[in-house]
Amino acid sequence: MFTGIITGVGRIVALDALGSSLLHGKRLTIEAPPGYLADVGLGDSIALNGACMTVTSFDAQQHRFTIDISAESLARTTALDQVGHRINLEKALRANDRLGGHIVSGHVDGIGRVTRFAQVGESWELKVMAPVELGKYLAYKGSVTVNGVSLTVNAVADSAAGCEFSINLIPHTVENTALGELTSGAAVNLEIDTVARYVERMLSAGALPQKETT
Repeated sequence: MFTGIITGVGRIVALDALGSSLLHGKRLTIEAPPGYLADVGLGDSIALNGACMTVTSFDAQQHRFTIDISAESLARTTALDQVGHRINLEKALRANDRLGGHIVSGHVDGIGRVTRFAQVGESWELKVMAPVELGKYLAYKGSVTVNGVSLTVNAVADSAAGCEFSINLIPHTVENTALGELTSGAAVNLEIDTVARYVERMLSAGALPQKETT
């Protein structure tokens, strides 16, 4: 479990195939900030751009760790197969940590597309087009995770193409995450709010016809 509060920005430095076919996944080597791996152990969970992954090896002195990612996960996420790409990192939540963002599972629900990223005053406006099926989970002042970052939705607009939502990024977020490198047209990993997911399930289950009893 995570909070969507980024604890470091890493870089993919190597990508190695785990097999010879498209059914095989990849091994990623990620370079982390100095000191980032001091409290990391084998098997720990670290979210990469919002996708929860397991540490399979690490070298704290070289500031590098590896994760194995399946072909299925690669197909359902974006930007985790590009050497040199900078990515947001977050270590798994501890029981005594502050919940500074919102409850994040590290499971990517869909891929969005940036439609606008521009500075407005001292901040930046980020607009993302989400898939149609995720639109019902996005609400004004609700939470959404973009590339692993917990953010607040400022506006939503539904259309046949999907649901475009708008976010305001303060300078701190732009400077301390990889979101500042986004451009119009870029693909991003999206995770909807866990609470919204359960509310939708409860409402849809309640709408089912009730069995007659005798």
